[in-house]
Amino acid sequence: MNKPADLRIARSVCPHDCPSTCALDVEIIDGRTIGRVRGAKDDPYTAGVICEKVARYAERIHHPRRLLQPLRRVGEKGEGQWAEIGWDEAFDEIVARFEAIAAEHGPEAIWPYYYAGTMGHVHRDGLSRLRHAKGYSLQYDTICTGTSWPGYIAGTGLLTGPNPEQMAESDVVVIWGTNPVHTQVNVMTHAIRARKERGARIVVVDIYRTATMEQADLGLMLRPGTDGALALGVMHVLLRDGLADRAFLASHTDFDAEIEAHLMEKTPDWASAITGLPVGEIEAFARLVGENPRSFFRLGYGFTRQRNGSTNMHAALCIPAVTGAWRHRGGGAFHSNSGSWALDKSIITGPELATPGVRSLDMSEIGAVLTGDPAALRNGPPVKALFIQNTNPVSVAPDQTRTREGFSRPDLFTVVHEQFMTETAEMADIVLPATMFLEHNDYYTRSGHNRVLFGPALLPAPGAARSNFDVVNELARRLGVSHPSLAMTDREMAAETFRRSGYPALESWEAEGYLDRARPDPETRFADGFAWPDKRFRFRPDWEATRIRRDLKWVCDPAEMPALVDYWPINEQATPETPFRLATSPARAFLNSTFTETPGSQKRHGTPTVFIRPDDAAACGIVDGAPVTLGNHRGTVELTARFFDGLQQGVLIAESIHPNKAHRGGRGINTLIGADPAPPFGGAAFHDASVWIRPSVQS
Repeated sequence: MNKPADLRIARSVCPHDCPSTCALDVEIIDGRTIGRVRGAKDDPYTAGVICEKVARYAERIHHPRRLLQPLRRVGEKGEGQWAEIGWDEAFDEIVARFEAIAAEHGPEAIWPYYYAGTMGHVHRDGLSRLRHAKGYSLQYDTICTGTSWPGYIAGTGLLTGPNPEQMAESDVVVIWGTNPVHTQVNVMTHAIRARKERGARIVVVDIYRTATMEQADLGLMLRPGTDGALALGVMHVLLRDGLADRAFLASHTDFDAEIEAHLMEKTPDWASAITGLPVGEIEAFARLVGENPRSFFRLGYGFTRQRNGSTNMHAALCIPAVTGAWRHRGGGAFHSNSGSWALDKSIITGPELATPGVRSLDMSEIGAVLTGDPAALRNGPPVKALFIQNTNPVSVAPDQTRTREGFSRPDLFTVVHEQFMTETAEMADIVLPATMFLEHNDYYTRSGHNRVLFGPALLPAPGAARSNFDVVNELARRLGVSHPSLAMTDREMAAETFRRSGYPALESWEAEGYLDRARPDPETRFADGFAWPDKRFRFRPDWEATRIRRDLKWVCDPAEMPALVDYWPINEQATPETPFRLATSPARAFLNSTFTETPGSQKRHGTPTVFIRPDDAAACGIVDGAPVTLGNHRGTVELTARFFDGLQQGVLIAESIHPNKAHRGGRGINTLIGADPAPPFGGAAFHDASVWIRPSVQS
C-alpha cells in the first residue's frame, strides 16, 4: 500500500502512567489524523518497542465517543441526560458555584482532585496553582507510591538506582512484584537482551503465573504479601552458605552482629511456611544471586500494594546489599528515578500562593471524605464541590460503595474535565472536554529511566476540547488570581521550568526530543556510599527519615514499624468467613480505567473475570466460565470464573479495572478494596483483601 503523500513522522512521548514513558514516532496524516504509533528506535530505553494499547492510539484519539463539547447535566445524577453548553456558560456557572460555596462554607469546601491521567508536568500539576491561589483543600497523594517509595528510601536514602539499560549487562535479572509484559514491556527488552547476549537467567517473583513469569528461567509464585519473608529466607541462605559479600557489608552498610543474628533465625523452612514456596526454590534463588552478584533487581510497585508493602520493599532491596551486587555494572536494584530530577516546578504549581494551614485530604479516602467522615475531613467543613481533572475515582478509588454514595449526593457540585464520558463524568454536573497529549505541549520525566522528554503539540484540538493548562488558567483569571503563568503558553511554562531548574534551554534539545539526566554510573550504584549521612545502606531503617515530603503524615505509631529488616504480618487475613486472598492485578490492554473504551482493548479483555484454581473451585461448587460472586464486609462483585492453575491455593486474581457497568450488578472490583491507609505514611492496599467466592444466584 502506498503511503499518503502528506504523511510525516513526528516525535512524541507517551503520557500515560507507566515508568517507561516511551519515546514515540507518530504518523501524522493530513495534519489532523494519526496513523500508526511506534516506539522510537533511536531512544536507547524504548528501543523501538511499545505496548499494544499505545500502538493502537488512533483508536483512542479519533474515537467517535470522545468528548468534544462542554455539557451540563439536565437529569438526575448518573441518568446520562445532558445539554450542550458553551465554554463561557460553563465557566460562568463553575465560578458562580465555587464563589458561593467558598462564601458559605469556606474555600476548603472545594477540592481539586487529580492524579496520573496525564504524566505531563505542565498539564497534570497546574491544578495545584489554582488550589493554592484560592485556598482550596489540598490533596494528599497516596493512591500509587505511598507504600513503595518509603521502603526503597529506607535502604538507599535516595529514590534512584542504576541505569535500567544495564539489565542487558546482568548475569541475573530479578523482576520482583511487577508484570512488565503487561505494564512495562521495555523491561523485558533489556532482560531478554541479557539472556541472548550473556546467557543471563531471568527470575520472576510474583503472586501468580503472569505472562512475565511464563518467560522466566525461575518463577517464584508466593502468597500475597509474603515477599518480606522470602527476602529474609534468601538472606539467611546467603549468610549461612558463605555467599554474602562480607567486605561490602562492612564498608557500605550498617550490617552488624545483631542484624546477622536476626536473619539467622529466618530459615528457609520458616520462609516456606509463610510464602508457600518450596524450600528448594528459596535455596535455588539464593544460590543463583549469591553465585552471580552481577544481579539486577527490578523492584516493581505491585508487591508493595499491601498493608506491609513498605517493609516488603525494604526487605527485597536488602538482598543485593548482602550479595554486594551494587559493586557491579548490571548489578544493584532499581525502583524509580523520581528522586533525582531536581526540577523547580514552582511556576507550574504556584507554592508561593499557598495559604498556611489549609487541610490536606487523602485522595484514597475520597469515599469517606464525600460521605462526611469527620476524621477523613480532618474535622473541617464538608466538601461541597469537586473539580476532577483526568481521573476516574468512581472506578479506580478503593471503598467503592462509599465513593459512589458520596458522588451521588445532590448537594455536591462536581466538575469533570475529561476525554471520555467516564463513570466519574457521568456523576458530574458539568463535563468539560479535554485535549490529549498530541494536542498540547508538555514535558515528561521518566521514572523508569534517566531522560526528561518533550512532547510538542502535533494536532489541533478536536471540537471545543481545551487543555488542562488552558482551563486552569481561565478559571484562575475569572476567580481573580494574579500569577505570571496566566500570560504564558504551555510551551513557555515548560521552558521556564527548565530555566529555573538549571537545565539546558528547551530550544537546545527540543528537536532531539529528550535530555539525558543520567548521573555518573558510580553514583547510581552508590560506589562512594549511599545517600544517608553516614553513607551506609540501612538494614536498620529510620522510617521517620524516609519522609521525603513535608506533607507526609504518619498513619501508625512509629514505634510499631520494624526496627530491623523484617517480615511484618499486618495484612488483611483470610478467615473462615472470607477464606480467599484477592489481588486486583493490572491487565495487558487496560491501564487502570484508561483504554477500556477502545475496541482493541475491549476485544482482548472481554467480560470481567476472576482466576481461581480448579481445586479451589471444586470445593466451592464453581464451574469454569460460570458467573460467580465475590464478597466481604465492604460489598459484593459479580464476575466470571476462569480456571487457572498458576496460583497458590486460596488466592484469587481479578485482572484490571473494568468499568463498574461491565459487571453484572454494576459494582466494580474496587468495591472489595479497603481505603484504610497503609503504614508508614498512607497508601492504598489494592492487592490486599480477603473475600469469599460462591456461584452466583441466577434470577
